[in-house]
Amino acid sequence: MDPLSIEEEDEEALATLVPVPSRRKTHSYSQQFDFKPHHQIRKHSLDEVPRSANLGSEPVYFDSSDDEFSTGGNIVNGETTTDGGGIIGGGEDYSVVTPPPNVGLGEDDVEPLPEFIGAGGGAGIFKVPVRAAVHPGRPPCLELRPHPLRETQTGKFLRNIACTETQLWAGQENGVRFWDLEEAYEVGSGIGGQVRRGDEDTAPFHESVITSPTMCLLCDQSNKLLWSGHKDGKIRAWKMDQGSSVCDDSNPFKERVSWQAHRGPVNSIVISSYGDMWSCSEGGLIKIWPWDTLEKSLLLKPEEKHMAALLVERSVIDLRSQVTVNGTCSISSSDVKYLLADSVRAKVWAVQSLSFSIWDARSKDLLKVLNVDGQVECRVDMPPVQDQQFDDEMKVKFFSASKKEKPQGFLQRSRNAIMGAAGAVRRVATRSAGAFSEDTRKTEAIVLAVDGTIWTGSMSGLIVQWDGNGSRLRDVNHHQRPVLCFCTFGDRIYVGYASGYIQVLDPDGKLIASWVSHNEPVIKLAAGGGYVFSLATHGGVRGWYVTSPGPLDNIIRTELSQKETSYARQDNVRILIGTWNVGQGRASHDALMSWLGSVTSDVGIVVVGLQEVEMGAGFLAMSAAKETVGLEGSAVGQWWIDAIGKALDEKNTFERMGSRQLAGLLISLWARKDIRTHVGDLDVAAVPCGFGRAIGNKGGVGLRIRVYDRIMCFVNCHLAAHLEAVNRRNADFNHIFRLMVFSRGQNLSNAAVAGVSTAAYTVKTTTNPSAGTTEEIKSDLAAADMIAFFGDFNYRLFGITYDEARDFISQRSFDWLRERDQLRQEMKIGKVFQGMREALITFPPTYKFERNRSGLGGYDSGEKKRIPAWCDRVIYRDTQSSPFSESNLQCPVVSSVIMYEACMDVTESDHKPVRCKFHATIAHVDKSVRRQELGKIIRSNEKIRSIFEDLKSVPETTVSTNNIVLQSQDTVILTITNNSTTSKAIYSILCGGQTIVKDDGEEVEYIPRGSFGLPRWLEVSPAAGIIKPEGTVDVKVHHEDFHTLEEYVDGIPQNWWCEDTRDKEALLMVNIRGSCSTTLTSHSIKVRHCYSARVCLLENKPTNLTKNLGGSRHYPTDISRSGSTRPKTDDSVRRGKSR
Repeated sequence: MDPLSIEEEDEEALATLVPVPSRRKTHSYSQQFDFKPHHQIRKHSLDEVPRSANLGSEPVYFDSSDDEFSTGGNIVNGETTTDGGGIIGGGEDYSVVTPPPNVGLGEDDVEPLPEFIGAGGGAGIFKVPVRAAVHPGRPPCLELRPHPLRETQTGKFLRNIACTETQLWAGQENGVRFWDLEEAYEVGSGIGGQVRRGDEDTAPFHESVITSPTMCLLCDQSNKLLWSGHKDGKIRAWKMDQGSSVCDDSNPFKERVSWQAHRGPVNSIVISSYGDMWSCSEGGLIKIWPWDTLEKSLLLKPEEKHMAALLVERSVIDLRSQVTVNGTCSISSSDVKYLLADSVRAKVWAVQSLSFSIWDARSKDLLKVLNVDGQVECRVDMPPVQDQQFDDEMKVKFFSASKKEKPQGFLQRSRNAIMGAAGAVRRVATRSAGAFSEDTRKTEAIVLAVDGTIWTGSMSGLIVQWDGNGSRLRDVNHHQRPVLCFCTFGDRIYVGYASGYIQVLDPDGKLIASWVSHNEPVIKLAAGGGYVFSLATHGGVRGWYVTSPGPLDNIIRTELSQKETSYARQDNVRILIGTWNVGQGRASHDALMSWLGSVTSDVGIVVVGLQEVEMGAGFLAMSAAKETVGLEGSAVGQWWIDAIGKALDEKNTFERMGSRQLAGLLISLWARKDIRTHVGDLDVAAVPCGFGRAIGNKGGVGLRIRVYDRIMCFVNCHLAAHLEAVNRRNADFNHIFRLMVFSRGQNLSNAAVAGVSTAAYTVKTTTNPSAGTTEEIKSDLAAADMIAFFGDFNYRLFGITYDEARDFISQRSFDWLRERDQLRQEMKIGKVFQGMREALITFPPTYKFERNRSGLGGYDSGEKKRIPAWCDRVIYRDTQSSPFSESNLQCPVVSSVIMYEACMDVTESDHKPVRCKFHATIAHVDKSVRRQELGKIIRSNEKIRSIFEDLKSVPETTVSTNNIVLQSQDTVILTITNNSTTSKAIYSILCGGQTIVKDDGEEVEYIPRGSFGLPRWLEVSPAAGIIKPEGTVDVKVHHEDFHTLEEYVDGIPQNWWCEDTRDKEALLMVNIRGSCSTTLTSHSIKVRHCYSARVCLLENKPTNLTKNLGGSRHYPTDISRSGSTRPKTDDSVRRGKSR
């Protein structure tokens, strides 16, 4: 049967359908981009190889065991460019290859079939991707947790990471885990080990008890605690030093204390400069948990955790209620997504979607509210805007019974159905654009740089630098994908993008380096232990050396490549592909067994593609409308999947992995259960090629899957019909190959779970701001290790009559008929399926037959007498650049066809089903062993050890004093001097603790607050910054009287006056690092607060005071809460002394 025939008037109606792109066609995160930065990029080791997918004079190599692959070519303005920038024509010549004699494959020693190879595969997007044992297009990395198969992570996805110098912590959907970095290079447990699936190659780690999904993490090094915020609204504290209890992973570690902080999820937690914990949640809620109460709760015994939780919950300070007057709130009620502790100026930034609020960390006062454009807002709170809900109009249009009308003809009914669906498509597309689109100005990440500036990143890729008071300083935009995370190390700023890119910026926002770190969005970055760790949405964690890019990279690449044999592995798998145009019919179980079930005994993967599962003008229009809102599939399609699954013994032998339906096109994949642990990450795609490139009566549906860590793509196509439509068929293939973009299906929900904005996934950018307005699209298919196209390609036999074709078929003269095959002729001149291969056809043409007539006498004998043709084909490409190559890490997938035949005994359709069996040899990396080999290189190579030793260098600095005495409202200037003539010094001032001064001379113990926070009577500004070579910085150390409501418990005033009249002493730690130092030096400074009686005695001895201060400048000032200083008047000085 021909594909659906539609008369001119119906074709005109179909043409009114708007070619709206399917919502399922989301951005693929294996895409790479090429750009020209605004500033000159520093030369480094990565300059020796291409950093983009653009073709150059040198080949582009990619990590053999990774998933960040390039297409090998760009599509610019719809034309594929070659090395010279011209349009691809014929390229390489076609060839017919015959396997060497006595070459057997597999245990059964089956010989491969001869193959025909099309021309044009040597350039552009059709060029075979080149692999390498170690990826030279980016810095080498520590794969702490290799990319786990997505199917293994349900309910266990990693959400975020936080790092100390010795540990990396990760929050996941069911708790937290941590790695000791000393064990980072150890081998994993392997398949069958004690860990869950997905962690077989992960470095040794330890997990907590099961909890609600973790939303955020915070490291508190002063108290050796890891704080975590959870979806159930609780905040939990975990001891970093778990001791010997973590040696037994069958006994997960438990939290130290927990309490109910919010009703909704805890989106972010920080500890301010004064040690108090701030948390935020939905509805604009910001709460403060005073450190004094947290400290008391931590002193209680584990069996008293209920009392500890009650103690903390009663101490809460609700900031939203404090800035609400007469029902009017100064901040928005939209969700507070992030908090940032500005330790330089003792402030806290609260980030909402399109606004910021800045708070004083000491007084808890609201200082300023501004929008993302930097404009100060004096707002009256508006209720949160609810997401618009779709009404039921589309359902009504599609499914409600229409009123009784006079009987109409087929064409009229078809036209009405098509026009009605076309209108629904337009309405739904318009609504969905408004309902699902997000403002690209939304802030997705925020970080504090070492120079005290704040950097924010938005969904548009724009990065904005702010000063501490909320003034917008500069904008930079090096990439148009959403910014999802930041972290800093030294004076560098690391940026993680939704494209999988990591960029490194200097303090001025200039681009230093850029590389693809993962094939999915980078959702978190964390620095510590000499690494910058990145977490992708799939749960993979990689550690990048802080020296990268640099000389270390080439040393590791060379050494690790030489050890390839130690970590290279090889496996074989057989793949059965079946294609059948079912002509809107259904098949018996016997027919399916004859076609598929009888040949799967040695098969690991089965892929089935069907065409014309369901047709009809109304169905096609409805399918197009459903695709617009992300819906697909039909009852008939599901019947076919179930029927095929039954023929494959789905319950016992095979497991259904997934499927995709586009109108009448259906593709589905099954994997044998004994290799299921090596198969996963199923993605789907669909490209319509019908009327207006919007209707699915023609087009392609695809599945992408990872097999032994290699990417394989399978595409089921139905191309344009009719003998003369050769160019249209070629164009359909080209359209599918270029525009097929794979999406995660249900993975959007995983993204939301990981705290990533949905729009970060769905926004797709085709222009590069630094490269002009040239449209640049990458092909997902070109990046795969193996591609198989199959389906009803509709190429016919030309230059031959019906009777001549029947005669040649009866004589089985297929050699002569192959020369009349349109597809072979087009492949010879490189116009379609460029560089791809097909086993030589030795079976009769599969089209067109009369239904239920067996044998070769069943060819169409009706009025039209359509000439038989090989419409149903299977064509593929692997990583072989030359026929019959050996499989290795440079050519990881080597496939051969061992069966290519039609099932002539199946008569349920006017097409015969075709099946093709491949034997694939797959080379891949044992990532656990490779990580161990990397550790050996790091520990043994003298050059590497020397580089790491140089990282310990810290500029020499001096401080003007190590003792400061303050009276009430006093200020002392502490001067820090950088003695280095070449290196910048980065300083940060923390408080190691506070104690009460005792008269008996007894040794005192300094008790730290949260995250080395300051006592409330002490102000230090600026508490962090950069000192230029041979430069100095003045730091104001100021005493401020301060009493808060926290000194009241249940409304009863505490005896703070007696406590405050005693002298107190704080230990300041001035930590110094270089711009890329992995160690620090520290100056200890004792700051004592003496009350008026003793101060008077000290003031009577100014000489001794100067001596004690080490020559520091000492004068009274008044520091306002905004951080500015002004000299005191005589009256104010007297008031300060009289207290």
